Amino acid sequence: MINKLISQRITVNLWFDKNAEEAINFYTSIFNNSSIKGITHYTKEGFEIHHMPEGTVMNIVFELDGQEFLALNGGPVFQFNEAVSFVVNCSDQDEIDYYWNKLAAGGDPKAQVCGWLKDQFGLSWQIVPTILSELLKDKDPGKTSRVMAAMMQMKKIDLILLEKAFAHHK
Repeated sequence: MINKLISQRITVNLWFDKNAEEAINFYTSIFNNSSIKGITHYTKEGFEIHHMPEGTVMNIVFELDGQEFLALNGGPVFQFNEAVSFVVNCSDQDEIDYYWNKLAAGGDPKAQVCGWLKDQFGLSWQIVPTILSELLKDKDPGKTSRVMAAMMQMKKIDLILLEKAFAHHK
């Protein structure tokens, strides 16, 4: 049973058309401490409802960096949109570059703004430096405004430019 593979009380379920296995293999190849924990397949039962051929992957329980998820091949009924995104907190520019380049590969270049990107499967990600929240909550509104203005001009976050904007005095 797929639920026995899930140890969290609340687990994100990602609805894919028919490419959940491809997507999960992609994601688990990017993040350390990631794995596929279990896969279930459609049977002939319920075909009139799910319209999936017998043997097609139905659910995949997987982990990304220790966080559990569930993927479903549910057909083309629902699509991802930017209302839900995954935030990847990065300690430095090398991490930002790594996750941005990996997740953006094959994605929608028009959906890249302020550290956000949409991957090749339509899932939205925010690739952000962990220091960003500190830069944006400084007591000096001039600093936070400069950081925000600099960030709004970026696709992929450039940590050096954010730090320069923060430190810049006119």
